[in-house]
Amino acid sequence: MSDAIEIAEKLIAAPSVTPATGLVFDVLEEMLAPLGFEVHRMTRGDGTTGSDEAPVENLFAIRQGPAGSKHFAFAGHLDVVPPGNGWTSAPFAPERCGDLLYGRGAVDMKGAIACMVEAARHVPQDAGTISFIITGDEEGPALHGTRALIDFMRAEGHQPDLCLVGEPTSVNRLGDMMKIGRRGSVNIWLEVAGVQGHVAYPHLADNPVPKLVAMLAELDALVLDEGTDWFQPSNLEITDLEVGNPAHNVIPEKAKARLSIRFNDRHSGASLSELVAAIARKHGGSALPIVSGEPFLTPPGTFSQIIADAVLAETGIIPEPSTTGGTSDARFLRSVCPVIEFGLCNATMHKRDEAVAMADLETLSRIYARIAQAALDS
Repeated sequence: MSDAIEIAEKLIAAPSVTPATGLVFDVLEEMLAPLGFEVHRMTRGDGTTGSDEAPVENLFAIRQGPAGSKHFAFAGHLDVVPPGNGWTSAPFAPERCGDLLYGRGAVDMKGAIACMVEAARHVPQDAGTISFIITGDEEGPALHGTRALIDFMRAEGHQPDLCLVGEPTSVNRLGDMMKIGRRGSVNIWLEVAGVQGHVAYPHLADNPVPKLVAMLAELDALVLDEGTDWFQPSNLEITDLEVGNPAHNVIPEKAKARLSIRFNDRHSGASLSELVAAIARKHGGSALPIVSGEPFLTPPGTFSQIIADAVLAETGIIPEPSTTGGTSDARFLRSVCPVIEFGLCNATMHKRDEAVAMADLETLSRIYARIAQAALDS
């Protein structure tokens, strides 16, 4: 199945830093249409370039199977993070060197999408319905990406039975881990207002910094939980601290901070937001939360066994079910149907000289074909 390598090269060669539009979707459509897929492309966002409302392109492609057959969906994203400087070769000029294919998106996740396309080629149409749920905004705000695709699918009556997201989940070798869930994520902006004044006359001012420091100390000391059967303990991290005071002899009028909480299914974004807000109020401050996603779990069962069997058949190993790591668009897709993530080794994702083993692309194509066939047969 070496075609997966060529497909990956064509996708990598189409620059698609978040939010992705245009050429990279043209390439994918040209791959899917000859395989019998009906391709729908849509752009969302109000067009304010450089903002969270920048135009985002999405693609939904479907190849209908016989009436009443199962519907299996592949999902992923064509957008990539900025390449940065210092690459050995041009990040959007894919290069084969030894056993590796280099280029931005080789791992996260144009390589996996190439494998999905190649897998679909090897699953007969009469086996059932296959679809592709592909966004151009997973690495960014994710406001007009997969959520817009879900709205389209619901409006058109396209309901997958199972969905596989091709995020790079493997750690040390292809196939050693799959993600059966993810923690939730909430970012919270904290602020304490004071009264500006001269440091020599503190009684005429109100310094917000000690209040903020006390607030952060209490938040940092929180033990949210000890973890669960499938989730590691929730953790709160202080990610920014800002006073913005250029003068050494002035008590500032305001102090700010930001924190991020990754949390398991013992909590919700709302409950944690209120907990932090209560502590902020206690110290005379305020809290503004933005919940990026709630925790979810696809309990081990038929779907995870299908994946494990496919991986074992092609690699000889059994993937560990895990919920570690950051968030992905699976947090949205879980509202549609059971969803699991499985893909390439993640060692070089988002790094300079991102690269994938070409043998892994061939193997992953075969794994994906087995998974799709077994899911449609289940």
